Amino acid sequence: MAGAASAFFLLDIKGRVMIWRDYRGDVSAVQAERFFTKLIEEEGDPHSLDPVVYDNGVTYMYILHNNVYLMTASRQNCNAASILLFLHRVVDVFKHYFEELEEESLRDNFVVVYELLDEIMDFGFPQYTEAKILSEFIKTDAYKMEVGQRPPMAVTNAVSWRSEGIRYKKNEVFLDVVESVNILVNSNGQIIRSDVVGALKMRTYLSGMPECKLGLNDRLLLEAQGRATKGKAIDLDDIKFHQFQVKPLIWVEAQVERHSRSRVEIMVKARSQFKERSTATNVEIELPVPSDATNPNIRSSMGSASYAPEHDCLLWKIKSFPGIKEYMLRAEFSLPSITAEETTPERKPPIRVRFEIPYFTVSGIQVRYLKVIEKSGYQALPWVRYITMAGEYELRLQ
Repeated sequence: MAGAASAFFLLDIKGRVMIWRDYRGDVSAVQAERFFTKLIEEEGDPHSLDPVVYDNGVTYMYILHNNVYLMTASRQNCNAASILLFLHRVVDVFKHYFEELEEESLRDNFVVVYELLDEIMDFGFPQYTEAKILSEFIKTDAYKMEVGQRPPMAVTNAVSWRSEGIRYKKNEVFLDVVESVNILVNSNGQIIRSDVVGALKMRTYLSGMPECKLGLNDRLLLEAQGRATKGKAIDLDDIKFHQFQVKPLIWVEAQVERHSRSRVEIMVKARSQFKERSTATNVEIELPVPSDATNPNIRSSMGSASYAPEHDCLLWKIKSFPGIKEYMLRAEFSLPSITAEETTPERKPPIRVRFEIPYFTVSGIQVRYLKVIEKSGYQALPWVRYITMAGEYELRLQ
């Protein structure tokens, strides 16, 4: 377990202690003076902005907000990132209570500040930093905790952001497995970048305080449990789904031909490279065209295409693109008849592709079960949806 903070200090801009709370008894208010002295000594040093300062066996971690220093002192080996995050969350809590955190607001509300310090940290370990939950039993207008006020269930539960008494007529949970494919192909057809960014997005309409258990097709976990890995299973090794080469799901080839100097012809071939049983929807292929192109004549074997002169591109839309299919598009544009003899070659933007493929994942991840367990025993309806979409999907032209 990471070390704990020994004390929490609130200092003014001159380093004077306004409020402090001792949690472990191994430091004193003198530490604040030593901290500020050390801070002044390091002024001008390129590392003086470091939020962690060490001096004589004590580690100080601090942030500055307006004219107030929020600082912890510890004699143990603390998780610095965790403590710094805690300090920022404390700022949010104070702002929730006092509108703004500054020296004057702290002096006007020191009773409430001490009450908050008793709740947000216990024996040097961060506890509850959800302002919404804290405000349910620490009342700012009374400047003290109400007698007999019972803390809400969220304080004694692992889920601090969920209040008690939540009820729904129909208990449902929706889980979306979303993968975004990032592809970058150079003008020679070589894949420069190829990765997948995945996310599990959940929306719940569940009464009470249920426990949700999610099972994925992790091969290592299933084999460790002595269970056969029927069907597809993947290795959740350090949760790095992007450590494999991703084949472009939709491949686009474009050939541009200039006829004399008055006409340009663009021939495009789009090919889906996923299995037949899957279908891409809302496919949009954005093809760059010369900025001075006019009089478009466009023909496509599927979908619709339109010229967008404000973006200097041709937009080809295919509502439904089944797997292992190929479609063609041909477009002709007129160009100004008079051009400079020596012109700088125009920089061509890449072809950009957007699409969605429902019921499909590139990584092969699958949700094996989604269980909802609640003490009242109600039955919940779990819904799981898979979708793959284009992220930064670009193919460069010659």
